[in-house]
Amino acid sequence: MKVSIIILCLSFIIFIENYGAGQISQIWLTHSTNNPSHIVINWKSNHPGNSEVWYRIGNSKEYHIIIQEEVTLHHVSIPIKKKDLNYDYRVATGDEKSNTHSFKGYPSNPNELRIALVGNWGYADNPDLSQLVKDNPHLLLTLGDNVPNLYEACGEGVKDCTEPFLRLIDSAPSLFQTTPFMPILGNHDKQIRERGKKYPSQAVYDIDAKAYRRFFKLPDDEWKWHFRIPDFNVCFIALDLNHISDFGTTWQTCHDFQKGSTQREWYHNLMEKSEKDIVITLQNEKAQTIRELDHGSWASGYREGTIVLSGYGYYSEYAEEKGVHYFNSSLKAGDLYPDKSSKMICGEGGYMLLLIRNHDLEVRMKSLDGEIMGCYLLSVNRGLKNP
Repeated sequence: MKVSIIILCLSFIIFIENYGAGQISQIWLTHSTNNPSHIVINWKSNHPGNSEVWYRIGNSKEYHIIIQEEVTLHHVSIPIKKKDLNYDYRVATGDEKSNTHSFKGYPSNPNELRIALVGNWGYADNPDLSQLVKDNPHLLLTLGDNVPNLYEACGEGVKDCTEPFLRLIDSAPSLFQTTPFMPILGNHDKQIRERGKKYPSQAVYDIDAKAYRRFFKLPDDEWKWHFRIPDFNVCFIALDLNHISDFGTTWQTCHDFQKGSTQREWYHNLMEKSEKDIVITLQNEKAQTIRELDHGSWASGYREGTIVLSGYGYYSEYAEEKGVHYFNSSLKAGDLYPDKSSKMICGEGGYMLLLIRNHDLEVRMKSLDGEIMGCYLLSVNRGLKNP
């Protein structure tokens, strides 16, 4: 009897040491630099405190970083200068600790770079991402609408509440703990009030996306960003384009996109500097809508790049116009709104997988059960883009 009591007490002590103080599981990885020289390890703790990270590169010694602060939302940047190796890490805040997790360092050329993209995660109703995980991507990007809205979880008009994004992390914890994640904005990611059927007196969307920018540490202004992987000469450019027909009203969702605007000038300047790259534009709005703006001024920017990826509707699509390739992808299936230059369209939920080898870009449009709905190979030589 005494032995049983002792064993029970020891078990309770071990439980308290490992779990009683709090187990950190809400962890996500992002990049705040314009290249993969560093990664940001982000996490949420139950109580405010310091931010501590231990990490190991392959079989090297363990490194330790501590930031003296009193916060519950933590962001710690670590260098990832070595390629083709795994990185192990763990985090802590006070007595709260995480398990040890791992992420892949980026590959070196001529190995294969794998990038997965998803759209409309916020409306996909707990999608099965097991096939995406099996594709073993080095990087996970989105095409907007990562959460359904902010106001239902946070209250009307609240701009800095991150609870909807924490729920996103909770939906696939192991994926976020092991794969760098770089989302782009959709209108629902900044919706702070119910939209209604008429223009209200107050803004429905927080155009500055305060909660999103507080939660995800991303490059540049965060609501727009670019990220280049030099070994593969690929550059991703994320735009804030969604519901542009509501611009100038209390339903306005995105930053200015018109001629002379900061966003448009920034995009065109990046295009001019990226002439030797595979340039991939990411946006939430329908591509046809944007390329018809201002007598095609946006389309001229598109033509300086390689492909344009959108998360506008609940369907998968490939379109081609004047040598530019356009894709739409969504985890949720629904109505079809085909591009006037559509070559393939499917109302099934799915994701995209980009495979980059040397100067070849392969775009695979995949259903959630892993079936390839469309496969497009582009030999990227400046000015030559052949599917």
